[in-house]
Amino acid sequence: MRVIESGPDDPVTRELLQAYFAERVEGFAAGTYRVPSPDPARFAPPGVFLRIDEDDGAPLACGGLREIEPDHGRRMEVKHLFVAPAARGSGIGRRLLGLLEAHARREGAAWLVLDTNRSLAAAAGLYRSSGFLPVAPFNDNPNATDWYAKSLVPGA
Repeated sequence: MRVIESGPDDPVTRELLQAYFAERVEGFAAGTYRVPSPDPARFAPPGVFLRIDEDDGAPLACGGLREIEPDHGRRMEVKHLFVAPAARGSGIGRRLLGLLEAHARREGAAWLVLDTNRSLAAAAGLYRSSGFLPVAPFNDNPNATDWYAKSLVPGA
């Protein structure tokens, strides 16, 4: 497998994101899912957007990391973490989340945060088993029902 630093506007990554958003629209039970248009500039350094491909080039997963509130505890937010259906259950989501966390640590982030929807039970399980704890909402994402945070500072 290959890890590729891309952007949400990369053609292959964009196809993965379109599959993700289509799946969210189809399975969304809390009203109408609002499909975002990820702005590549939001993932510029110190952020990153990654894709994991099979060695033959087949895309398996993608996800991004963007800095929010750089002057308030240096938080970075995980966004658009998606694993293609054929790759689910393989551990690729955990690997991708670990790569994003490692990047946040290298960039000196104190906190890693994310939001999700309760309909994504497997994702919430991944986040909790990776050390994320429920927190009060930190944004006004209309698609989110649950918010999580993980301290990246030892002993915090």
